[in-house]
Amino acid sequence: GRAGALLDECMGAVGITRKHVYICNVLKCRACITEEGRTRNRAPQQDEMDACAPWLRQQLEIISPLVIVCLGAPAANSLIHRNFRMTQERGQWFTSSPFCRYITAALHPAYILRQVGDSFQALRQQLIEDIDAARRKVIEARKEPPRTLFDL
Repeated sequence: GRAGALLDECMGAVGITRKHVYICNVLKCRACITEEGRTRNRAPQQDEMDACAPWLRQQLEIISPLVIVCLGAPAANSLIHRNFRMTQERGQWFTSSPFCRYITAALHPAYILRQVGDSFQALRQQLIEDIDAARRKVIEARKEPPRTLFDL
């Protein structure tokens, strides 16, 4: 959809395509609501994310990424820490994840699409910068020695 197209555009701005990334969701089905005969997306509820957590953990264990970028607060709440505050913690790198060496959060493209004018442009640029920071962090992480059991 439109959010995926914006994500592709922002990744492309720093030379990344979908073949360079693995995208997964904290919820394994669509969180939506139907109003007046129209279906639209909604934020996932905590009990829904908890129910899907075993599948998400298994995906991440199999993929074993060096870097994770959580798009949106629900993903950050699931993978970084509960009560993640997007406005205060977006762009910070965390190293205590059991899933990867480095994890951060960025604004979800769907949120950015709801903005207009200068706000849209500023947040779009912020997403590009966050994706570029993740690209650089992967390069940095590849140069580091492999983790051992004692590092966890």
